[in-house]
Amino acid sequence: MRKLTQLVILATALIATPAFAEMKIAVLNYQMALLESDAAKKYAVDAEKKFGPQLTKLKSLESSAKGIQDRLVSGGDKMAQPERERLELEFKQKARDFQFQSKELNEAKAVADREMLKQLKPKLDQAVEEVIKKGAYDLVFERGAVIDVKPQYDVTRQVIERMNQLK
Repeated sequence: MRKLTQLVILATALIATPAFAEMKIAVLNYQMALLESDAAKKYAVDAEKKFGPQLTKLKSLESSAKGIQDRLVSGGDKMAQPERERLELEFKQKARDFQFQSKELNEAKAVADREMLKQLKPKLDQAVEEVIKKGAYDLVFERGAVIDVKPQYDVTRQVIERMNQLK
């Protein structure tokens, strides 16, 4: 039975080989095409400006909490009880503030990212469709599904260029 299965697979491969030889195949890194587009790069710069102050504030809060924690670890046993309790309370408050502000920032960034994706996806889909049609490709694989590909089969740069041309 096993020999029969192997024979059928071999026969199928031999018959299908001429069909594959005539096919035009391409590979596309969809995520790279999206992230390397001019619109996505502009969004990244805008997001940095928009969320930069909040990120700086978070880093400052984290640094302050770390400083308190270091003081507690290095000299906590030498401190008076009220001083240590005050520092522990201050550390806990800063940790809560950090978690809350971090969560808010992540949620705001996620909303902005989804909005950007909602705007760019139709352009990306159009660019992909146009490149596939122009190249007359019969089969296009996502880059993640392919182990290795020769550069001439990768149409990602063409899609990025086409997407940048779309307004």
